[in-house]
Amino acid sequence: MIKVLNVAEKPSVAKSVATILSRNQLRVRDGRSRYNKIFEFNYSINGQQCHMLVTSVTGHLMEVEFEDRFRKWHSCDPADLYTAPVRKYVPEDKLDIKRTLEEEARRCHWLVLWLDCDREGENIAFEVMEVCKGVNRNLTIRRARFSALIERDIHEAAQNLIAPNQWFSDAVDARQEIDLRIGASFTRFQTMLLRDRFVIDSAQDDRNLVLSYGPCQFPTLGFVVERYWEIQSHEPEEFWTINCTHRSDEGLASFNWMRGHLFDYTSSVILYEMCVEEPTATVTKVQQQEKLKYPPYPLSTIELEKRASRYFRMSSEQTMKVAEDLYQAGFISYPRTETDSFSSRTDLHTIVQEHQEHPVWGSYAQRLLDPGAGLWRNPSNGGHDDKAHPPIHPTKFSAGESRWSQDHHRLYELVVRHFLACVSQPAVGAETVVEIDIAGERFSASGRVILAKNYLDVYRFESWGDSMIPTYVQGQQFIPATLTLDSGVTRPPPLLSEADLLSCMDKAGIGTDATMHDHIKKLLDRFYVTKDANTRFSPTNLGEALVMGYDDMGYELWKPNLRSLMECDMKEVSVGNKSKAEVLATCLQQMKACFLDAKVNKVKLLEAMAIFFNRSDRSNGDDSSALGENVRPCGLCQEANMVLKKNRDGNFMVGCSGFPQCRNAVWLPGPVLEATITNNICNSCTPGPVYLIQFKFRQLEIPPGFNVNHLGCIGGCDETLRQLIEICGTGSRVQARGRPPTTTSSNGPPTTTPSNPQRSNSRQAPCIYCYQTGHASTDCPSRISATRHVQSHGMNQQNGESSIPCSTCGTPCVLRTANTANNRGRKFYSCSSQACNFFVWEDNLNNGSAPRSAPRPNMSNSASNPSRRGGRGRGVQNAGRAADVTFVSATGEPISGRRCFVCGDPSHFANACPSRGS
Repeated sequence: MIKVLNVAEKPSVAKSVATILSRNQLRVRDGRSRYNKIFEFNYSINGQQCHMLVTSVTGHLMEVEFEDRFRKWHSCDPADLYTAPVRKYVPEDKLDIKRTLEEEARRCHWLVLWLDCDREGENIAFEVMEVCKGVNRNLTIRRARFSALIERDIHEAAQNLIAPNQWFSDAVDARQEIDLRIGASFTRFQTMLLRDRFVIDSAQDDRNLVLSYGPCQFPTLGFVVERYWEIQSHEPEEFWTINCTHRSDEGLASFNWMRGHLFDYTSSVILYEMCVEEPTATVTKVQQQEKLKYPPYPLSTIELEKRASRYFRMSSEQTMKVAEDLYQAGFISYPRTETDSFSSRTDLHTIVQEHQEHPVWGSYAQRLLDPGAGLWRNPSNGGHDDKAHPPIHPTKFSAGESRWSQDHHRLYELVVRHFLACVSQPAVGAETVVEIDIAGERFSASGRVILAKNYLDVYRFESWGDSMIPTYVQGQQFIPATLTLDSGVTRPPPLLSEADLLSCMDKAGIGTDATMHDHIKKLLDRFYVTKDANTRFSPTNLGEALVMGYDDMGYELWKPNLRSLMECDMKEVSVGNKSKAEVLATCLQQMKACFLDAKVNKVKLLEAMAIFFNRSDRSNGDDSSALGENVRPCGLCQEANMVLKKNRDGNFMVGCSGFPQCRNAVWLPGPVLEATITNNICNSCTPGPVYLIQFKFRQLEIPPGFNVNHLGCIGGCDETLRQLIEICGTGSRVQARGRPPTTTSSNGPPTTTPSNPQRSNSRQAPCIYCYQTGHASTDCPSRISATRHVQSHGMNQQNGESSIPCSTCGTPCVLRTANTANNRGRKFYSCSSQACNFFVWEDNLNNGSAPRSAPRPNMSNSASNPSRRGGRGRGVQNAGRAADVTFVSATGEPISGRRCFVCGDPSHFANACPSRGS
């Protein structure tokens, strides 16, 4: 006896298949997973006796994910996710199911796959095959194809087993990988870019907010936003139309102007006055004809969702949930199908016969089967066939189950009535159209009489009402009862309803019949859109801002074009016209180009968000809020990437994304105003690639001869950056703020009390005074010697403070400490007299530099105010005085654009400073 392992997609389907095949004569035992039972019985397949073991999975057995080193958000540049290795694995919560399959497959000869007969089901089938063949490579593998969990279909499937479809599975694998790479890259990009920069009111915990991007989800959002913009941009325009009525013994007829309406008031008045002056109406045409109203095509998934939304206000998500329940219970056929035409093999009469006893539509079913009634009509062909499942139709009679909810009753009734309507004759009506002429202007009226309702008798969801008009004959004349010139205004289209949105997605090829409702649900869950009581969608501020940002970039990532092409490629894979590798390469190359372009134009996204949301206090207050742009591989830890960041003061640095485990950092020049990663790569620096950075400097903070714009490399080869760092220093002002307080002893040099010794040694940066490593700037030997030299000049005898006499007025000048960003902790002497401008740096006295003085009016240009940086350099416009005058702020910081970074003297730069070697 052959042992056969049968695997279904869900536990309920496994139970139904086992019950039908065994005729309820089976034994049940537990597997490793308590939810996935194993049913055992004997059965004959094409005359071969088999011992059947029937178990199940719960949807997909495997997941697709990046390898571990790429899974953390800051582990790499999001652009790297387009080429990062991915793996397909069984997640932790499904390992018990995997163990059950392995244990049973070891002792079986055949594997029969009872998964849903669509692409997704085929992919799950290959996941099961991979697990089972891993422990038993001699398995004979077969596929059972069925569309309903009813006895006829299940037995037929068991006796006509086929081979699995590799192409279907490859199409799903390609879609999963494409969606993972695109979704992860854009989601990380826009979340890291926007989350900490704006206060997003839709998020209760905006620190954990994820601004997701999906290649199907975003075009769906685009439909909603586009309609909303169309409504917002609509400008009402007034129009005029002429209306006419006529009353006779048979009733009242309303005639409409065949011009429709005119937007020009003067023209409308002239035509109306012509009609008023000659009001006699002449009947020019009387046309009577038979009209047919045809029943709907057989029911596909999209039509089921649209009609349930239109008739019952049911969401597409709820519709599919209820339809799945009805399918698993055997009452309707498989609810995920694109097919809207029945094959010639379908026994339509048998399906109708099962409903003759229904208390509501049973009498109509009997009329359908009565040849004398002439009500039967073979259903129309909708033109779509997915080659997997028939249209949705009833598979088992029910007068209503006690456990059903109202939605179950409604949906089952819709499926049955829709099927009965499909096999019915169209409704027949007699329509009369009358046209009249008044002073050369033509008007028309129409009326309809229903002669035979036919399918409308059972399909209560549609109507085709009567509208009677009096009898007219050609050439007849009459005077209208009313003749009026009426005005109106144009109105915008309504917001998209759920049925409208599904139609847009279907027409553009966004998603599949099995996934469209999921994309709509994600928009609601992410709070990109809202839905009102009439099932109409409006974008939220967040949804509109995201679409606006991408729209301003020029790449229409919110349009359906790109995804529509991808879906066409998936279909080509499913029929064998294209390979999975070919489609992956084409789609990912195209989307990576879009992603890189979006990164370059990210300012558009920031500008759009700023329209709707306030800036967050965290936007510049968190060192970890990296821009997420990869500059180069880290040469220190050799595991993570170096990324461009901003510190708390808004200054730029390039730091390792593996922080705090790796503290490798490159501090950029202090005057950097903007820094943007480019796609250009340095040809000399290693390890590579090292991407060049486009810098923009503050013009007043860089020396003459340096350009404001510079394309530079942080790998070590860039002489311009090296010189700017040497002259202007780095932008590592966060570290300056974190320096321990300096205390000046009356008997010795300044001393420091580190509040956090571990942190003070975290970064071995060169001393900003002597440019040597091995000591902190506060402990620089040259600084200490300069301090001792100044102390010898004099001491304030009253309070013990160091002082020197003012060279102008003789007033004692007390030693003070600067508190500005560039000179924090640096000592200086200045005169306390308001009439005197005496100033000298303490360390300059050691070098013999003369004290300087500066006019008081320029003291308002304090560089200690970050918003007034432009004030630097205003005091040295006269080249002749550049060597003699240095303008200073109240704290003693020079505000000259040409000054030595070491000693502050404007007569030379730091590379020629005489005190550097001391």
